[in-house]
Amino acid sequence: MSEQTTNTENAQRARADWQGRIGRRRTGGADDEPLTLDAPTALVATPGRGQVTLDWKPVPDAIGYQVYRSAGDAPLAPLDHHGGDVLAVPHPPYADTTGEPGHPYEYAVAALRDVDQPGPLSGSVRVAALDGTARRAGGERPAGTGADPLVRVMVEASGPTRPMHRPWRPMVGSEHLSHLLSEETTGGRPIGAELAEALRIMRTELGVGSVRAHAILCDDLGVYREVDGAPVHDFSRVDEVYDRLLSLGLRPVVELSFMPRDLASDPTKTVFAYGAIISPPRDWQRWADLIRALVRHLIDRYGRDEVRHWPFEVWNEANLEVFWSGTRAEFLRLYEVTVRAVRDVDPGLTVGGPASAAAGWVGELLDHVDASGAPIDFVSTHTYGAPPLDFRPLCTRHGRPDLGILWTEWGVTPTHFNPVSDDVFAATFLLRGMRSAANRVDALAYWVASDHFEELGRPPRLFHGGFGLLTVGNLRKPRFWALSLADRLGEHELPATLTGDGAESLVEAWAARGDDGTVTVLVWNGTLDQSKAGGDRRLDRDVRVELRGLAAGSYRVRHWRVDREHSNIRRVWQDLDGGDWPTGEQWELLRARDTLDEYRPEQVVPVVDGGCTVDFPLPMPGMSFLRLEPAP
Repeated sequence: MSEQTTNTENAQRARADWQGRIGRRRTGGADDEPLTLDAPTALVATPGRGQVTLDWKPVPDAIGYQVYRSAGDAPLAPLDHHGGDVLAVPHPPYADTTGEPGHPYEYAVAALRDVDQPGPLSGSVRVAALDGTARRAGGERPAGTGADPLVRVMVEASGPTRPMHRPWRPMVGSEHLSHLLSEETTGGRPIGAELAEALRIMRTELGVGSVRAHAILCDDLGVYREVDGAPVHDFSRVDEVYDRLLSLGLRPVVELSFMPRDLASDPTKTVFAYGAIISPPRDWQRWADLIRALVRHLIDRYGRDEVRHWPFEVWNEANLEVFWSGTRAEFLRLYEVTVRAVRDVDPGLTVGGPASAAAGWVGELLDHVDASGAPIDFVSTHTYGAPPLDFRPLCTRHGRPDLGILWTEWGVTPTHFNPVSDDVFAATFLLRGMRSAANRVDALAYWVASDHFEELGRPPRLFHGGFGLLTVGNLRKPRFWALSLADRLGEHELPATLTGDGAESLVEAWAARGDDGTVTVLVWNGTLDQSKAGGDRRLDRDVRVELRGLAAGSYRVRHWRVDREHSNIRRVWQDLDGGDWPTGEQWELLRARDTLDEYRPEQVVPVVDGGCTVDFPLPMPGMSFLRLEPAP
């Protein structure tokens, strides 16, 4: 049997197993505390073209909000924007684009004490989105004319600022880092070399500082075996991986997973095509000894001062049956045994968890460490399809307001091979989440850097709905450009006020000023509703950016765009009638078009009465980046 046939069969089995178990979440354990949050008040529903914007007064101590909707006499139910994971959002406003325009719906909102603990519903409101179809954005007609909706973005360039927080910089995801050592190929492309290059791009072009990855304890790196019943530790392959990572200017987030075969209580319990073992240890003392030996080795090799910059995270998504065959109580034991073993080696090392799926088990872990005294420096969790919730109130309720908050996985979808991952929709989604998370989380790690990824089998074609910011071959997807543009914003965040149809709920903006007086404005148009991933003409908008407080004289204005027609390498491949994988000539054509596209030629705009105005149409999904530099 060929290696390719074996890999295909392993992938098919892994996919069937994943689909059968991915939705099963572990329950039981700590008792829920009684709900004490008030219902949200002042709920307002504003109808717009193709959308309804909901706004409400935030509730103190809420980590987020669940929007409810009903039609006719049906009961209110959580509104599904088709994200495939947590449907709650961290704050208002919220744009519902899932309804039928012209059809009235009833809306209400509940505050969340924890992700699975909604409070009482607010009073309800009834409204319908407006019908009508805007022209397809892209024309040059002045913004706001005719029947086209207009969103105004008002930026005070001389206004008060705060430091620009970039939550994507602390870390990015990268499946398992043993890929760095691979000499095999996918689509004719070298896996190890291209993953290394992808991670280098994360560092040099996006400013990313560390990488979170699965499986540093898996058997492909040979860290643990038993010979004549005695444990043998071997970290030489871990050294190869971490040496390679550090040579790229990146640090590891040490996810302590999965279970070595010789230490597993049930080695038949596995996940992924590469057979990562998900069972608890059969010998807890030997597990603790392994962790201590690994940490001691890392300090000896890389130095105490260096390793103190590496977060140690316990396991991955143990609240899903597919990732942990034990109970919740066994996971809490795993957490405590593991972090105590890490701290035995050096009390100054950073530890945390629960690295849970769907924002779960954070409260339960905090309850456990409160009762046990186990160390914790950060809480970590994951979610997809919505901006990350706000866990600051939950940490404060546990008397730990200074805990780090790390979202060590986050993305547009948890579903493998989902076309949305290659679309412009994912780019606007990414900006919404990053702006929402800024100044309230320590890290928001996009999952993942590269499409060189094999959880459920290796990529079958160039555009296959892979999780990566970069394709196999390291072509930049639209969502890579989204992060690249966000990273080009200046050092000092400026206030931006939006008004109009879908302002702040559909159309958002991020503005900043550089030390040299350059003003940058990033504007995007997007919804959380994945049924609209391909766009909806009713959601296209015209935008007028009004800048005030500019220095006298004139400014050079440059305008970059990401949309269906611009900075969209998948569209280039479609125009080439691409099949599964490019030929050599097609790779050359793709690389020549792998660019951030300017929407309009550079122009010089005079400052009149301390300001200037830039108008443009903006499709949904789509984004524009303006750079205004003082002209000499």
